[in-house]
Amino acid sequence: MADKRDYYEVLGVAKNASDDEIKKAFRGLAKKYHPDMNPGDKDAEAKFKEAQEAYAVLSDAEKRRQYDQFGHAAFDGTGGAGGFDFSGMDMSDIFGDLFGDFFGGGRRRANDGPMKGANLRTSVRITFEEAVFGCEKEIEMTLKDECPKCHGSGARPGTSPETCGKCGGKGKVVFTQQSFFGTVQNVQACPDCGGKGKIVRDKCPDCRGTGYIANKKKIQVSIPAGIDNGQSVRIRDKGEPGVNGGPRGDLLVEIVVSRHPYLQRQDMNIYSTAQISYAQAALGSEIRIGTVDGDVLYEVKPGTQTNTRIRLKGKGVPSLRNKNVRGDQYVDLVVQTPTGLSAEARELLRQFDEAAGNSLGRSAGAEGASTDRPKKKKGFMDKLKESLDDI
Repeated sequence: MADKRDYYEVLGVAKNASDDEIKKAFRGLAKKYHPDMNPGDKDAEAKFKEAQEAYAVLSDAEKRRQYDQFGHAAFDGTGGAGGFDFSGMDMSDIFGDLFGDFFGGGRRRANDGPMKGANLRTSVRITFEEAVFGCEKEIEMTLKDECPKCHGSGARPGTSPETCGKCGGKGKVVFTQQSFFGTVQNVQACPDCGGKGKIVRDKCPDCRGTGYIANKKKIQVSIPAGIDNGQSVRIRDKGEPGVNGGPRGDLLVEIVVSRHPYLQRQDMNIYSTAQISYAQAALGSEIRIGTVDGDVLYEVKPGTQTNTRIRLKGKGVPSLRNKNVRGDQYVDLVVQTPTGLSAEARELLRQFDEAAGNSLGRSAGAEGASTDRPKKKKGFMDKLKESLDDI
């Protein structure tokens, strides 16, 4: 093995280098010389394999001890160590860490570490008013719980899951494939155990080897005041169970708000319309306007034009962050044009038009229009208002 370089020299570290220093040196060389980074470069490919071999030895405490004692002879059958077969090495930890960086994933979490369970999603429908003021709802969900018979192991009582023979309990394996750029080693979940590291041979009869059973549960959902359609409420620890002792996931409840007959919402403000009669618009009147807090009285000013927008302060939606802060309600006053007038009402309207300086059948402002206004008869406006209000 005289043609081989010293492994410490290959990685560029001192003989007393720490494990972290050895790993850091190898990662730097692997990124630099990996075939995917240097397509068609045979020299880079050779350096990559040389660094890979050096790291495989120096990262293992026992193999490093043998190498320090016997050199390369420790692994060619001529030294005191009895030889070493590199093809049988488990490089999953090395390449699982390395390729995670290559593809932007950073360090991968070990499959046997605690992991939080997946989140669950559902929805609940509420009324417009419930969205404004908040409410409590009860929903029914089917959730997974640890099987009481096998305590989550998935194995029949009296038996235990076996360590996967293919991956040695790591849950991942290294596979080699030929690519356009040469031989490439990658990491994937173990196909035998599905990445769990253990295999259940004799399954629990209750959970059928899953370790979980499904139970229907009633869950209280506190919906805050001011929530809007499409927003979600998060309920902690009501999702899927965690893995290897990890916490449960969360339950995300999407809120669906039913339409209101006459109120519409935009952010914290509410919009509506209110119809008023011609007489109410002309003469002014007190009207009732519907709000989420109930009807309120509003004084319409004389001469109000149709589509006049008024503001009812503090009659909107509370802020999700501060329920004491509320938006406003904006109301468009729409003047109704009277139809189906009686003969008396039509006559009163003609008199009103003349009293206002207009003439039915002639455009306002037309040449020859008289500037003299007839005297208003006593009680005319009262009669007009009464007549129009009766329509």
